[in-house]
Amino acid sequence: MRDPYDVLGVAKSASPAEIKKAYRQLAKKFHPDRNKDDAKAKERFSEINSAYEIVGDETKKAQFDKGEIGPDGKPRYTGFEGFGAQGGPGGFTRGWRTGGGAPGGGEPHYEFHFGNEAPGGRGSFDPSDLFADLFGAGGRRRGAAQPTRGDDVAAAATVPLETVAHGGSARVILPSGRTLEVKIPAGVDDGQQIRLRGQGQPGAMGGEPGDAIVTVKVAPHPYFKLDGRDLRLELPVTVYEAALGGRVETPTLDGRVELTIPPHSNSGRMLRLRGKGLPPSEGKIAGDLYVSLKIMLPDTASSDLDARMREWRDAQPYDPRAKMS
Repeated sequence: MRDPYDVLGVAKSASPAEIKKAYRQLAKKFHPDRNKDDAKAKERFSEINSAYEIVGDETKKAQFDKGEIGPDGKPRYTGFEGFGAQGGPGGFTRGWRTGGGAPGGGEPHYEFHFGNEAPGGRGSFDPSDLFADLFGAGGRRRGAAQPTRGDDVAAAATVPLETVAHGGSARVILPSGRTLEVKIPAGVDDGQQIRLRGQGQPGAMGGEPGDAIVTVKVAPHPYFKLDGRDLRLELPVTVYEAALGGRVETPTLDGRVELTIPPHSNSGRMLRLRGKGLPPSEGKIAGDLYVSLKIMLPDTASSDLDARMREWRDAQPYDPRAKMS
């Protein structure tokens, strides 16, 4: 795998905000939904997510910068170090045991020693001791690697407001490029996380896989604005509906309902429909729908309307801005 800093196009000294910004730009550019006919974009998208899993996480970033883990997030093993060729620091010496068969009447043996200690001193030992320490009875190795759980991965699911209200499913693309259908419960909050067991990175040495953590994002709606568990709607009304009052239809997430407009209502007047926001969920009560009135003139000019407005202006003038002076 490539260096995660190179993948994201950022310097090693980049701040978390700079790294996150670079990741978002690249993820948006190479997202499979925007590059359905480009197989390389899918690979690039997976590479970008894998890189951000390393340098976007403070702990993993520090480990990578120190060389403790590689760009794939796995530990780096350096093996045995510090053994020299001869009897200097960290080396070994070769000698002869007495007993025949070798020059001088002895047989060869090796002594390992560390630091500045001389051969045969306190730091020396027979190699058989080393192997006895590494291997148990019958050649079974002690201290062998144990199964470890795989890492969790992060993903996001953007869902329409109607799905939040009634429940449903959403397609999620994992950092590996694999696609899953995720069940979205009714009443889920914007930013709430859903855990998918066993859908993360595979474990090492037969360990269990990690999980996928899916963050739910609510897509913008053309009419409604989400405010916690409440909804807000700006409802256009005619001049005569605002002046005379009456019953008008207004949209909700459950369909259209009739709303009573009090007489002499101004633009900006707020009316509330109880329980017409997001549904109850996990001990939370249902939200409300707040409807703000907006007085609208006809789309096309009307000489009759102009004449009536002049007549009204001359007969009953008023100043709605008097309190502002």
